[in-house]
Amino acid sequence: MNGADLLVRGLERAGVSVAFGLPGVHNLPLWAALANSDIRLVGVRHEQTAAYAADGYARATGRLGVAVTTTGPGAANTLGAVGEAWASGSPILVIATDIPTTVRRRGVYRGALHETTDQAGMFSPVTKAMVQAAPTDDLGWLAWTAAETALAAPTRPVYLEIPTDLLSAEFVSSWPPPHDPPEQNAGAADEAAEDRAAEILAGAQRPLIWAGGGALRSGAGSAVGALAERLGAPVLTTYQARGLLSPDHPCDVGLPPHIPEAGALWDAADVVVAIGSDLDGMMTQNWAMPQPPTLIAINVDGADATKNYQADLVLVGDAAEVASALAVRLAAVDDLDRLAGDSQWLRLTLDRADAIAGLRSDFLDEMRFLDVLDHALPPETVIVADMCIPGYWVAGFRRFAGPRQLAYPVGWGTLGFAFPASLGSALAGTGPVVSISGDGGFLFACGELATVAQEQIPLTSVIVDDGGYGMLRYDQRRAGDSPFGVDLDTPDFAALSESFGVRSETVEGLGDDFGGALKRHVAMAEPTVLVASAALQPPPTTSPRWYRHGG
Repeated sequence: MNGADLLVRGLERAGVSVAFGLPGVHNLPLWAALANSDIRLVGVRHEQTAAYAADGYARATGRLGVAVTTTGPGAANTLGAVGEAWASGSPILVIATDIPTTVRRRGVYRGALHETTDQAGMFSPVTKAMVQAAPTDDLGWLAWTAAETALAAPTRPVYLEIPTDLLSAEFVSSWPPPHDPPEQNAGAADEAAEDRAAEILAGAQRPLIWAGGGALRSGAGSAVGALAERLGAPVLTTYQARGLLSPDHPCDVGLPPHIPEAGALWDAADVVVAIGSDLDGMMTQNWAMPQPPTLIAINVDGADATKNYQADLVLVGDAAEVASALAVRLAAVDDLDRLAGDSQWLRLTLDRADAIAGLRSDFLDEMRFLDVLDHALPPETVIVADMCIPGYWVAGFRRFAGPRQLAYPVGWGTLGFAFPASLGSALAGTGPVVSISGDGGFLFACGELATVAQEQIPLTSVIVDDGGYGMLRYDQRRAGDSPFGVDLDTPDFAALSESFGVRSETVEGLGDDFGGALKRHVAMAEPTVLVASAALQPPPTTSPRWYRHGG
């Protein structure tokens, strides 16, 4: 077999079933090998989309997302998307070629096609590992171990670089690989620390659970729910952990801490249990939330758990395993319905109702938009939201029936994420997929309309057209400035989509007409585009409207 065949064998052994990429003269042998494999290769129109789509697939499934690029500018084009995957903890593998080993002189730029002096170095800040193949390496084993490394907790992107001549070189097959992948150990359970945590929690009067992306990635929903029930503790979830608890779970707050009524739970708690979260600035209003009297952190990375707030006790380990271990150490609550009548839970219920009523009073059109989504979409729908005002509302305030039903680029805040990432989400097969973009963000990757048409990827792309960068327009006006550089001339999005052979429709507003159209589009087993001409106000989760002021 040649090197490309071995590499694909390694990907197959790692369980890869779909990959996204763009061909180039340096990676054509890899495309030939993929064509003869069981891996579906989706050809995109820009390398950044390959990485975004890999991220969308990883977020929807928890499995590895794979992006394949060529050398130099092809690899560099992925960096913005890889940075988003890194900041959000997504397990993706970027496979890029490099110039031939026979041409390369380390540290010297000679002017070969696509050459850089240190291509891998570009990926150093946005990956957990960089793997560069040498002529003596088994490419199948390298691909397999790179995949395992990306998937090992804490999950993050891995970069795999293959000089192009190694893809064509013939190898004597040593399949299966002679070595096992390196062990990735999240840390052994510390039973003494768990006993101490249980002792603290047993004495807590107002415990609160804060669950983040690490809890979601470990599949800790049941464990977090059980622990919350044992404690009688409300649960706040971060953007990445939306849907970790079902909306009907008695402990789910269902509001972000940016709302005073939900933030008050943090302020009043005597013990906070942070599960799989680094308590980042976007969720804590730039760390303006006060230090809890007692903070217990559960995290696979002890340093990550304490970099923003000082923890009194850190339990290093898998979120699901540690939360389960704590739950069994605590006495069971006799009657959750009785708990709901206790003062703390009664206050929580009333505050949630008051908060929703206040939002409906202050943001009538915006809350109506969320109601329309709820009525139009099946409960299993996956929403991929962009960094746009409609996306902010969905990420902050829509309730999701289950985990991995929201993909939101809050890690790096990369505008233009939703549409290209939704390609991967749609091929995950976990439910109908809807991307929500503004008119500005959609244009970042509008060429991928050709991809969804050619591949017949079943997704509904919603474009909310407010004539420009609505959030930036709001910021300028709030500062007393006249809008400048934020109003955009945009195409007829429906006509643009139709020119690619994608069914499209335009409606006015985000009310009933939009809801009826969205319901029709989601029911179609084909790519569609739905354009809504509308402008919304930013929600309280955006920094200009934070009620706390941090550093």
